[in-house]
Amino acid sequence: MKAVITGDIINSRKVASALWMGDLKGILSTYGNEPKDWEIYRGDSFQLLVDPIDAVEIALLIKATIKQHKKLDVRIAIGIGTVDYTADKVTESNGIAFLNSGECFERLKKQTFGIQSPWSEFNKNFTIIFQLIVLFADNWTTTSAEIIKKALENPGVNQKELALALNRKSQSSISASLKRAGYEELKNVIEYYKQEIKKQW
Repeated sequence: MKAVITGDIINSRKVASALWMGDLKGILSTYGNEPKDWEIYRGDSFQLLVDPIDAVEIALLIKATIKQHKKLDVRIAIGIGTVDYTADKVTESNGIAFLNSGECFERLKKQTFGIQSPWSEFNKNFTIIFQLIVLFADNWTTTSAEIIKKALENPGVNQKELALALNRKSQSSISASLKRAGYEELKNVIEYYKQEIKKQW
């Protein structure tokens, strides 16, 4: 069982790719090797193959990474399932995980975050949860996105240490930003997702 994250950058033509491409490659390369595990294609689309348990956290990290750039956002579909054929390039691999990711991505119009798995009840629950997540995630400012990214990447770090790492003046400003960005709710969703995905196999 694997997860395939398919995404594209919203408003990519409004911001020079030199400004965001390095960040996107940086976050994707954290989770695998190009082109076997991840690939960027058509200029602003990407695909990443990961362990299902980490898929939601990684997808949110990608969103935070991209939203550090003003005007940009990202549309992301997570597909879960088996992989029947593994090619040298992830975009040439195949299986239920890839089909689910592709179908889910095609359905994303105004919604920017979706998931499709072989389990209908699971899909129904997380479709509703993701609709709530994007209410705040789609509205992250560049500062919020930067703080969320750093917090997700360093879960053991307290707010004071986070303020130091981000060169922010105070722990209270970090606390306020995390609250506005819905960080606690995000962590709860990630934990709940991990619990539920473990029940499926």
